[in-house]
Amino acid sequence: MSKKTRKKSSNTIGKRAATKVARAARRSTGTSAAKTRTAAAKTKGKTAAAVRSQASHKADSKALKSKPVGSATKAPGVTLAEGAKAPAFSLPRDGGGSVSLKDFAGKKLVLFFYPRADTPGCTREAIDFTRLSSAFADADTAVLGISADTVKAQESFRSKHQLSVPLLSDEQHSMLEAYGAWGEKSMYGRTFMGTIRTTVLVDSNGKIARLWRHVKVDGHADEVLAAARSL
Repeated sequence: MSKKTRKKSSNTIGKRAATKVARAARRSTGTSAAKTRTAAAKTKGKTAAAVRSQASHKADSKALKSKPVGSATKAPGVTLAEGAKAPAFSLPRDGGGSVSLKDFAGKKLVLFFYPRADTPGCTREAIDFTRLSSAFADADTAVLGISADTVKAQESFRSKHQLSVPLLSDEQHSMLEAYGAWGEKSMYGRTFMGTIRTTVLVDSNGKIARLWRHVKVDGHADEVLAAARSL
């Protein structure tokens, strides 16, 4: 075989080999692209299924029942003082239902705010007002106890100590703030927000007749009764 013939044959073999390599590369690229498309389709399908599942879960969810929320009103910038109009309020009470200031129109009303149900000082105070409940009734004066405790806690407090005074629950502190009974306190070097033991006597015209701040429990209920009788 001549050199020219051998060279031509070599070129032909080289072209065939290059063609095979190119075909193999195209097949490999096509396979990879197909795999990529398949994976993308699977991912899309899973995502859609997840969205449908979340939508179905949300549709089956039930709305949560809301707790009774109290309210109270106080003119902005006004500091509660004797002679001022008593802020309106409406709060849930032990035993169910709610109590409002308007329920006592034309009648004298004692509001005693205490820090926490069934604690020693608050228990003595509530028992003292219960002991004098008949005397307050004779003086045409109603008595209400208020704290930030839940209605359930107030009911347990009433039942445990056989209290006859209605107990209001002000979990949102709306009435406590309106009557100035919610503020900064300190104990054992720690400062925190809480209920300041306070008593308010409202006269039959709906105005603040007397205010007691930072109340000392011993003898307090008797002092309030004397003030109510004097109106």
